Amino acid sequence: MEHSDRWSRAEPGLSTSSRETRDGSTQTDCKLQGHGPRLSKVNLFTLLSLWMELFPQEQDEENGQSQIRRSGLVVVREGKVVGLHCSGADLHAGQAAILQHGASLANCQLFFSRRPCATCLKMIINAGVRQITFWPGDPEISMLTSNQTHSQRTSQSITEASLDATAVEKLKSNSRPQICVLMQPLAPGVLQFVDETSRRSDFMERMMDDDPELDSEKLFNSDRLRHLKDFCRHFLIQTDQRHKDILSQMGLKNFCVEPYFSNLRSNMTELVEVLAAVAAGMPQQHYGFYREESLSLDPHPVDVSQAVARHCIVQARLLSYRTEDPKVGVGAVIWAKGQSACCCGTGRLYLIGCGYNAYPAGSKYAEYPQMDNKQEDRERRKYRYIVHAEQNALTFRTRDIKPDECSMLFVTKCPCDECIPLIRGAGVKHIYTSDQDRDKDKGDISYLRFGSLKGVCKFIWQRSPPVSSASSLHLTNGCVGKHVRQAEQQIYKNKKLCTKGSSGSSDIC
Repeated sequence: MEHSDRWSRAEPGLSTSSRETRDGSTQTDCKLQGHGPRLSKVNLFTLLSLWMELFPQEQDEENGQSQIRRSGLVVVREGKVVGLHCSGADLHAGQAAILQHGASLANCQLFFSRRPCATCLKMIINAGVRQITFWPGDPEISMLTSNQTHSQRTSQSITEASLDATAVEKLKSNSRPQICVLMQPLAPGVLQFVDETSRRSDFMERMMDDDPELDSEKLFNSDRLRHLKDFCRHFLIQTDQRHKDILSQMGLKNFCVEPYFSNLRSNMTELVEVLAAVAAGMPQQHYGFYREESLSLDPHPVDVSQAVARHCIVQARLLSYRTEDPKVGVGAVIWAKGQSACCCGTGRLYLIGCGYNAYPAGSKYAEYPQMDNKQEDRERRKYRYIVHAEQNALTFRTRDIKPDECSMLFVTKCPCDECIPLIRGAGVKHIYTSDQDRDKDKGDISYLRFGSLKGVCKFIWQRSPPVSSASSLHLTNGCVGKHVRQAEQQIYKNKKLCTKGSSGSSDIC
C-alpha cells in the first residue's frame, strides 16, 4: 500500500510492540495493559473529532444545497489534547485551528472528522504539523450530490470536488507531514464495556433515583438506537459501492481492495457504535444542568445552552474511557467563554484543558497499587497515586484561566475534597456535573466539601423544572436549589400517584 493510503494499526514509524509500550497505559511507560477494556489514543482522538463535528450551533448553517461539510478537529501535542475545533459559518475547522494556535501547531498531530480541503491543508502543512489524519468518509468539500437537484449546481459541485481532490493529492505528495488514514480496531470487550458503563453512569443513576419505576434499560436502548441511526447517516457512506466511489475519488483506491475495505467499514461502524452508547448515557428526556445556588450573586450568568453543556459532558465521558483507574473512570473538560465571538463553530468558547484520571506521566503502571473490593490494607490502595481528571485538566491546560472570562469545568463525577481547593484556586467559575457522591465519605476519598464550595456556581444534572411551576420554584436564570429539586420530586411523585388512582374517577388530580 502507498504511504499516504495506509490503513494503520500502529503509529507511523513504530512497530506494533512499540506502540503498545507507548499506548498501553495512558501516561505511563509500561507495556502492561490497564485494568480492562479501554480506548486507544487513536480511537479516542478520532471519536472526539467526530463528536466535535456535531457541536451545537446557534443556527443551522448547513442545508441540503451546501457543498461544504462541517468538520471536527482535535489537535494533539505529545499525546495530549490541546485543541478542539469545528467548522463555523465562515471558518473551516482547520482555519480556526490556524488562527488559534498559529506556529505552535508545529510537530502536532491533527485528527479530522473529514479530509480537509486544500485551502485548510496548505496552511496546516505550512505550519509544520507532524501528522494529519482524517476519517475516510465524505470529505470537507463533499463529493456527494444527491441532495442537489439543479443540474448546473451538481455539475459545478463535482468539478469543485474533483479539483480540490487533485490539489490535496499534490499537497500530500509534496508535504513533510504524513497525511493518512489512521484507523485501529477496538480492543476486545471495549464496545461491551462502554455500553455497560454508560447504562449505569452517574447521570442515569440520578434519573433512576428520582424515579425508581423508570425503565432505564428501555430508555437507554431507545436513545442508543436513535443516536446510532443518526450517526450512521451522518458519518458513514450508506452503501459499500458508494463508499468505494468516494474513496477512489479521494485518491484512496487501495482502501477499496479486500480485506482493507471490509476492515475499514468494520472499524468505522464500531466507533460509531461507541459514540452512540456514550451519548445515550446522557438521556435528553426531561433532564438538564440547573444551577444549585438559587440565591447566589454571580456576575457571569448562565453562559451555555443545555445542548452545549450536554455536548461537553459527553466529551468528558469519552475521555474517561482512557482511564488507568481500575475501578472508576473520570473525564474532565474545561472551556472558557471569551469576550468576543469568532466565526468558528464554537462561537466564543475556547478550550482550556482536558484530562482523565491516570498515574503520573512517565511512571510504570505495574508499580502502583490496584485496589479492589477485597483489599483492606490502605497502603495497597490507588488513591494516593492516581492523578484525578480535574488535576490533569488543570496541569496540562493550554492557556491560563482569565479572571474576567467565564471558565467552565465539565466533569463526569462530583469533584472530591482533593480537587475542590484546586478548582477554586484556579479561578473556575462554573462546574457542570452530577452530585451522586455529594456528602459521602468513602474513607480513602471523600466528597464533603463540594456542598459548601463558595464562589463557584454549580450546575447539577437533574430534572428539568416544570413550566407550570417555573415562576414559583425557579429564578428566571434557571437556578435550582437542593430544596427545590426535592420539592419537584415530591410534586412528580404525587402526580404519578394521582394518575395511578382510579383513572375513570372525577377526583383525579
